Amino acid sequence: MANEMEIWHLIMNAGLVVKGVLILLLLLSVICWGIMLSKWRLYRRIRHENEEFLSVFWSGKDMDNVLSSIPQRYPNSPLPNIFQAGYREFIRHARDRAQVQQNKIVATGGLDGIRRAMDAALSREMEMLSNSLSFLATVGSTAPFIGLFGTVWGITNAFQNIGITQNTSLAAVAPGIAEALIATAFGLIAAIPAVIAYNKFNADTKRTAASMDQFSSEFINILSRHIKA
Repeated sequence: MANEMEIWHLIMNAGLVVKGVLILLLLLSVICWGIMLSKWRLYRRIRHENEEFLSVFWSGKDMDNVLSSIPQRYPNSPLPNIFQAGYREFIRHARDRAQVQQNKIVATGGLDGIRRAMDAALSREMEMLSNSLSFLATVGSTAPFIGLFGTVWGITNAFQNIGITQNTSLAAVAPGIAEALIATAFGLIAAIPAVIAYNKFNADTKRTAASMDQFSSEFINILSRHIKA
């Protein structure tokens, strides 16, 4: 009886449906932990590079030098990418105005063009940051119900076996019930870390979005002093 109630023994002797549920939940859990590790490393790198970039940006360095340093120092960070999009549009605008002064017809965008370029860059960064978060949310909300399905199925089989064998003793019922309840436990094991991680990374995304929006506004104000409408 003791051996029959061991977790591993219960899993190995579970029905095909319950085993399928357990394998699915295990797979979802492994994927979630992979996403969590990847996101943790991503946000840690982003925080470090954003802080370093802001320190360089507000140090008074020439913006051309700041722009040229981005590919080497900040290959894929939100604030440098937004700065790069806005400043390149500013350079394009300055070139277009020089051509206008030479009586050439060009499609200059002005400050609105710079703002649109930075907004597009911000949207791309937000899409990158929020990537895979929906999977964590989906696992967090569905895994308990998947586990519950395995539990209901296992308990149903246990009662069917009772009807077939006409044996209602605890020794006969307990293994089947315990096997079924393991599915619920697996569902919670998959769901709880996913929900915690989703809430944590969603908050990090909102903080990063606020930082990007603030930087965009400040940079637009700086560029507006050098642009004539």
